[in-house]
This record gives sequence, C-alpha cells and structure tokens, in this order.
Amino acid sequence: MTTTVAPGIYAATCTVTDAGLKGEERTDISEQSSTDLLSAADIPWNLVVWNDPVNLMSYVSYVFQSYFGYSEAKSNKLMLEVHKKGRSIVAHGGKEQVEQHAVAMHGYGLWATVEKASSSGDGRGRKGGARG
Repeated sequence: MTTTVAPGIYAATCTVTDAGLKGEERTDISEQSSTDLLSAADIPWNLVVWNDPVNLMSYVSYVFQSYFGYSEAKSNKLMLEVHKKGRSIVAHGGKEQVEQHAVAMHGYGLWATVEKASSSGDGRGRKGGARG
C-alpha cells in the first residue's frame, strides 16, 4: 500500500501478509515542490462554439462583439470559422471562467461547450482569453 500526501508529510509503504505487517518504509517527500501540483483552475480550457442550423451568421458575429468585446473583424473571422469548420475556439482560460462563458453563450442561444486546451502550441492554451 502506498499513500501519497501533501508536501511536508511522510508517505509510508508497507506490505501486509497473513502474519501481519511485514515491514514499513518511511519516505520524506517534503522536497516536492508545490509547483508540481496543478489544480483544475491552472489547467487551460477552451470555449468551443458550434455551428447550428438556427442562428444567422450576423447574429453570431454580433454575440462575439457584444459579449467578448471583440472587434468586428475578429468576430467575423471566428463566425466564419464556426460556419465553415463547424466549430471555433472563441475564448480560453481557467475552467470556471470558460464555463461562465459557455453559460452566457447558451443564454444567447448559441451551442457552446468547454474542453481542455491541447498543448499543440497554437497559443490558445494560455491562461487569460476573453473577458479575463
């Protein structure tokens, strides 16, 4: 049995046999850096807006401008990506923030989901994003 605990605490490894506890090894893990531990808020997330058969392209562009404060050019670029590719990553950031954006998009009648950002190096996995 191995138990992993927070930094500064000891972890114990033991073997249990029919006769009882065979041995115990104590390891000091206080050297573990707190930067090795990532919380869900530290992992980047993407807001994906999906194409739908209901909303006009002009309306989707309007939503991106009014909610995110994007320029008309950026809003149109993202809207065309949604229309032609079927989806577009329109914002990124911490999970809670991106989930709030998804709820807002649903309020506007758009189809939106939240996904973990890939580490493909496209620049969209950074913390921040729209309305940060």
